[in-house]
Amino acid sequence: MTAESMTAKNPVEPSEQRPRVLASVAAHRASLIRLSEELHANPELGWQEHQAAALTAGYLEANGFAVERAYLGFPTAIRAVYGSGKRRIGLMAEYDALPRLGHACGHNIITAISCGAALALTEFVKEWDLTVELYGTPAEEGGGGKIELLKRGAFAGLDLAMMAHPSPVDSAEARPYAVAHSHIEYKGKSAHAAAYPEQGVNANDAFVVAQVALGLLRQQLPAGTRVHGIQTRGGEAPNAIPEKTEGRWYVRAETLADLQPLEDRVYKCFEAGALASGSELTITPESEPYSEFRTDTRALDLYKRHASSLGRMFDAPAEQATMNRASTDMGNVSQIVPAIHPYIGLGCFPAANHQPEFAAFCVGDAANLAIHDGAAALALTGLSYFESPH
Repeated sequence: MTAESMTAKNPVEPSEQRPRVLASVAAHRASLIRLSEELHANPELGWQEHQAAALTAGYLEANGFAVERAYLGFPTAIRAVYGSGKRRIGLMAEYDALPRLGHACGHNIITAISCGAALALTEFVKEWDLTVELYGTPAEEGGGGKIELLKRGAFAGLDLAMMAHPSPVDSAEARPYAVAHSHIEYKGKSAHAAAYPEQGVNANDAFVVAQVALGLLRQQLPAGTRVHGIQTRGGEAPNAIPEKTEGRWYVRAETLADLQPLEDRVYKCFEAGALASGSELTITPESEPYSEFRTDTRALDLYKRHASSLGRMFDAPAEQATMNRASTDMGNVSQIVPAIHPYIGLGCFPAANHQPEFAAFCVGDAANLAIHDGAAALALTGLSYFESPH
């Protein structure tokens, strides 16, 4: 492609892209920070993000986007659109928080970054024949919101899907595990623990046996797998044989293909608990499995170039950059459209995601810089993606 044909195809000269994007991000910086801080101050769990969805929708409407609330029938999902060009860029916002930890994964920052990138791209919709789309996606923390949206046709036909996720350090490539989330329930029979213990069936013993079996299984598990969970209900009173116990368990593997045989082995451990205790076992999937990530390498290279030009460094020690192994339902999106999911650092290691210390870093100077850099880098990546020949 000649320089003349490139100019004809894209009227904006490459040298003009960066200052226009940076000017847009700077102009909206204060409002993006306010959006992030308000989300952080009012954390909501997955599928319950009513205030967050309304706040994000209102912010985008005030900036000229056409917003569809309760998108595809999900009360806390939104789709915001600006422009009507043939080239479609999708930006993902996440805004669910963690139980008792609040925004300890920085989803407030994700939303602000994606909103900032979307606003910057609106400057180019006519010249670049763009449609800019922002999706507010509920329940990433275990509920599989993007998977449910995918089932109803969301994201189809996007030319590029992007988001940037906070992390202790910058790490460009997402390499998340595939993961299955399961609810575990044992039913036994209650009885007085001192007077008539022989009449009871101890559903808590079932969990004890299962966790011992899981602990022994770990020695035989292949590398690159994870099994972990919590017991959420252990009984009602110390003098009553527990009649019902519950828990939530995650099983992770490198790919969906690797996940199924691992799940089968893990479930046998729970079956052992039922067999040994006499309890009845019910295993219920909490969502469809999250997929491994399929990275669009050209888009990722462009992101690294633009993020580096903003001062971002991708040289953190490997042990500090392991957030890129965390599972995400964005992996399922990446299976149907080109996608990237870089991690943007807050410079806070050893404070790390899903810790209260990390939640504290998700507002303040480091968070505000991440919003600026992430928004600018994603917007520039989107423009460069179409500037380069396919």
